[in-house]
Amino acid sequence: MKDELLIGLVSISDRASGGVYEDQGIPALREWFGAALASPWRMAHRLIPDEQAVIERTLIELADTAGCHLVMTTGGTGPAPRDVTPEATLAVAHKVLPGFGEQMRQVSLKYVPTAILSRQVGVVRGRTLILNLPGQPKAIKETLDGVFAAVPYCIDLIGGPYVETNEAAIKAFRPKSAQRPR
Repeated sequence: MKDELLIGLVSISDRASGGVYEDQGIPALREWFGAALASPWRMAHRLIPDEQAVIERTLIELADTAGCHLVMTTGGTGPAPRDVTPEATLAVAHKVLPGFGEQMRQVSLKYVPTAILSRQVGVVRGRTLILNLPGQPKAIKETLDGVFAAVPYCIDLIGGPYVETNEAAIKAFRPKSAQRPR
């Protein structure tokens, strides 16, 4: 469907992808988007290990082959040796949007002082916006609540569908010239 938003959800965790414990990232993202989006949407999801080459291939596949308009990763953004999500994301990027990473850290700093350890990034690959999110469900919600208002307009600018939000959950911001009549 032309106006349907396709969201790629990628949970990056050695232990969850290995079956050691159940992934909580994708369910948290699915729940958040279910409440936040008023426009039609569907998702493609992947559960993968913290391996840079695997992350890069997955992001490229979701952007270039599946045609996702938005890809959200969860996990792998800290300073630990196995945390390579930002490196993989930057490696496949065509444009870096530093404001997303800056704002995600600012939002998280309201809740935890360790947010300064996060290395989240936002990038564009072709017509796909890719955002790195934290791994914990509570932090995923807090971060999305703090940055998603800018996402629909970014998707407009890179050629994606016009995304409307459920304003009780999150109000999308667009300049007046970019708003469609209701």
